[in-house]
Amino acid sequence: MLSALADPTRRAVFEALPQGPRSVGELADLVGVSSSAVSQHLKILREARLVMVQPEGNRRLYGLDPRGLADARDYLEQFWPSAIASYSAALSSARADIADT
Repeated sequence: MLSALADPTRRAVFEALPQGPRSVGELADLVGVSSSAVSQHLKILREARLVMVQPEGNRRLYGLDPRGLADARDYLEQFWPSAIASYSAALSSARADIADT
């Protein structure tokens, strides 16, 4: 899932979707690449379960996939306690350095 977001263009496509579902053409205009390039990026994002497609008439709209986002959140949350502990230790160290001066 994280590797799907490693590409900057793919990440830009993904980051354009929280505002709501968009068509390939809309995403291509927003990101500044061809529709075929956006389609290739969307395929990878769909395979990573970060994006889902919904048919609407003759268009296909792409939006964020809550299942994949939940998986990503669950994965990243395992690092949260150690990140908070490291931040707290760095803050304590900085305060001690200031008190020593």
